[in-house]
Amino acid sequence: MQSAEEKQAPQGWKRIGRAIMDAALVPVLAIFSAIIVGGVVIAVVGGNPFAAYLGLIQGAYGSTKAWSETFVWATPYIFAGLAVALAFKGGLFNIGAEGQLAFGAVATAWVGYALPGMLGVELPAILHIPLAIGAGMLAGFLWAAIPGALRAYAGGSEVINTIMMNYIALNITSFLLNGPMKDNNPLNVIARTPEIAEGARIPVIFDGLRVHWGFPLALIVAFLVWYLLWKTTFGFEIRTVGANPDAAKYAGINYKRVIVLTMALSGLLAGLAGAVEVTGLNYRHELGFSIGYGYDAIAIALLGRTHPLGVVLASILFAGMRNGATRMQFLTQIPVDIISVIQALILLFVAADAIVRYIYRIKAKEDRLVLTRGWGG
Repeated sequence: MQSAEEKQAPQGWKRIGRAIMDAALVPVLAIFSAIIVGGVVIAVVGGNPFAAYLGLIQGAYGSTKAWSETFVWATPYIFAGLAVALAFKGGLFNIGAEGQLAFGAVATAWVGYALPGMLGVELPAILHIPLAIGAGMLAGFLWAAIPGALRAYAGGSEVINTIMMNYIALNITSFLLNGPMKDNNPLNVIARTPEIAEGARIPVIFDGLRVHWGFPLALIVAFLVWYLLWKTTFGFEIRTVGANPDAAKYAGINYKRVIVLTMALSGLLAGLAGAVEVTGLNYRHELGFSIGYGYDAIAIALLGRTHPLGVVLASILFAGMRNGATRMQFLTQIPVDIISVIQALILLFVAADAIVRYIYRIKAKEDRLVLTRGWGG
């Protein structure tokens, strides 16, 4: 005879599996729908959709090197996607990941190349890497805390404030890279910092491939974000404030503190994206290297249903599309811009999930993702 616990265990796993399937159904169908519509667009411009998608898959996942490059692309996407998703869970719309990421990269680059000269000694990697990455995280944390405080204590819309602060951050970054932090090498003619020290560089995982230890770090951070949100008291407070700030206030939660910290932690994750790109891939900060990461992160967070696991999977998908675009263009002569069209279609179908449900005759079984409070409502 089976005990009550043994009978409940399979049922528990079935419930988990059913919940995962329900959560993934609309995003998967949104991707499928976007691929179909994208194929029509490719055919209209004179391309072969089957050849295009075959080239895309080959370029993204068709070899060990392709997987390596996809993971390289996915690394900043995971960090930035987690940043936006965390803010969403708190009822906040962080559109400032682009600027937070840029400031994180600038701070990391400065610590990476300037610190040894200031101290007069080369630091070991065990110290220099954490200091460089920590500087980037702190920069993103502080920059995002400003719109968080404005939202909590002045009622300012974090959407407008983060958009405006993107412009401020990117223009300050441009000034620094063209001025005080510019690489003074006579052969350098572009806006970029000097290379960071060897001790500040994250090593690659496999010789001959560019994928570095930043990718496993991104997976670990995704797990930590999940643990924070669902296994800690503060995570419960974030989700409660995001669901109903009035109820959270009535329950005794210091919702203003939660709003500020949620936005700041979101910025920390975005700053971490820039920090890892500098220490693990580029070894310097170069003007324009990260353009689009922060905005792609919004689509990634929505596609991943603001869940850390979903963000990881969506990041790998978007990374594969970016990585495979070159191969697709080589085989079919279709412009790589078609990838942006497909990504936009995915975002459209995910955001307007009622369309997907209507097309495939799916009844709404779970709560819909509501983001209207992020516009200051």
